[in-house]
Amino acid sequence: MTCAAPDQSAGIPVGVDVSGQAVVQGKVCKDNEPVAGAFVRLLDASGEFTAEVVTSAGGDFRFYAAPGAWTVRALSRAGNGQASGDVTLGLNQLDIAVA
Repeated sequence: MTCAAPDQSAGIPVGVDVSGQAVVQGKVCKDNEPVAGAFVRLLDASGEFTAEVVTSAGGDFRFYAAPGAWTVRALSRAGNGQASGDVTLGLNQLDIAVA
């Protein structure tokens, strides 16, 4: 058994009802190309670190969070960037462009 974040490129597991939870997902890109291996951090409304995942080969990431104001910040060799939004129940897309 390994301890690791779930595969970020996999879809929402069958049977998981996202209508009762907030899911923050997105893609990290540079010049419209996906950035694999970027560290994506989830920060709460006060800027406090909450969680971190590594992007898939396709630049994908996903967090399960409570509704509210969230920021996702990407750190990578290709550059850094962030996106913020008010997250509601269901799927919430926050894509990050790095420079």
